[in-house]
Amino acid sequence: MMGSLSATGLSYSLAGRRLIDEVDLQAQPGERLAITGPSGVGKTTLLMLLSGLLRPDRGRVLLGEQPLENASEAIRQQVALVFQGYGLLSLLSAAENVEVPLYARGIHARESGEIAMDALRRVGLAPWADHLTEELSGGQQQRVAIARALAMRPQLLLADEPTAEQDPEHRTLALEALLAEGQRGAVIVLATHDPEIAARCDRELRLSDGGLS
Repeated sequence: MMGSLSATGLSYSLAGRRLIDEVDLQAQPGERLAITGPSGVGKTTLLMLLSGLLRPDRGRVLLGEQPLENASEAIRQQVALVFQGYGLLSLLSAAENVEVPLYARGIHARESGEIAMDALRRVGLAPWADHLTEELSGGQQQRVAIARALAMRPQLLLADEPTAEQDPEHRTLALEALLAEGQRGAVIVLATHDPEIAARCDRELRLSDGGLS
């Protein structure tokens, strides 16, 4: 059963600068949110706080009724984050990069391979499944990272500028694949500069001076 996302009173400072200041955010299962704002305002930091990868100075994040702070591995596996840096392993193929987190869940190799191929197909990368990451373009690597998140079928999917490296055709493909996750009940949170992407989401929240509006 999919859970809602709830952040209450989130605050976070770095090097004496308050990046996130008493942020409250609620999203229901299936809801798709866009986080917008200028570069350097803290969108990436907010995504990392929502994912549980960063610990807030104050406040908490719940997925369903489970706090992400000190969450169990089972809960953490319900969260997927697409980084701007992609986080791929260069000596593995596109398919293997998608399969790695599935192995960590104890999914059999054959089933993991099928899930990975389906996810790569959704982002137009099935023909490149056996190519090493270092053989792929920046845009293709970004779509491998998206495919990896899709394959995990998380309750919470967060993506940081997920179409920044894409040409128009593949930008549409990647965006459709991400937004479609809402149809099965996942909460989708996209940090973006792109007004068209924001318009496709259910709500746009603008981050400024550490707060959302």
